[in-house]
Amino acid sequence: MDTEEFRKLPARESADHWRGRRLGTRTVAYEEKDAILYALAVGARPTDLDLVFERGLRVLPTFALTLAQWAPDVLAAEGAFDTATALHGSQRLAVKRPLPPAGELTCSASVTDVWDKGGAAVFDVTVDSEYFTAVWSIFAPGRGGFGGERGPGRPAAPQGGPTHREQVETRPEQAALYRLTGDRHLIHIDPEAAAAIGQPRPILHGLCTLAAAVLRLADTLGAH
Repeated sequence: MDTEEFRKLPARESADHWRGRRLGTRTVAYEEKDAILYALAVGARPTDLDLVFERGLRVLPTFALTLAQWAPDVLAAEGAFDTATALHGSQRLAVKRPLPPAGELTCSASVTDVWDKGGAAVFDVTVDSEYFTAVWSIFAPGRGGFGGERGPGRPAAPQGGPTHREQVETRPEQAALYRLTGDRHLIHIDPEAAAAIGQPRPILHGLCTLAAAVLRLADTLGAH
């Protein structure tokens, strides 16, 4: 069955088809310069030498997500959802051990669940390796309504006010720079693609925003 035939499946049948689907296993390699480019793209300063200088280089944990970006891209290419309208709904990352400054790793991916949000579906894509486990939740308009479980709701807000506040500023060129780490989806660079999903301009990658916050947290805690 080809991609176009998948898209013509009834919603329930389509969800049953994708749930549990294996997306393959890949070995990915990276160099020190890749980890450095990533750090700069998410907001590292030239003075953060442990992140931008190969001598004593440490790799941000969220860099792992660039090494596994192929998995949701494979699911899209196989016809599960339309990349022109789908959005990255949420992200989870469990770190098992620190990534070395350079090397290669093998990771396997599968669709661990498909949730019914009514007018949309959410595809959970899990990628596992010896260094991390990551879960992408992809929000896909037009793929819901198949009578399945709605899945996890929004987490409850913590009681009381925050114990600490940080303001994280992003730069106008940050989305264009972050694309070089692997996520080339058009809504982050093409004004027409952004307008098609109701945005006035190309939007920053959610994973870049996540990493920028992690970077600031690490800085505050003295973790780098």
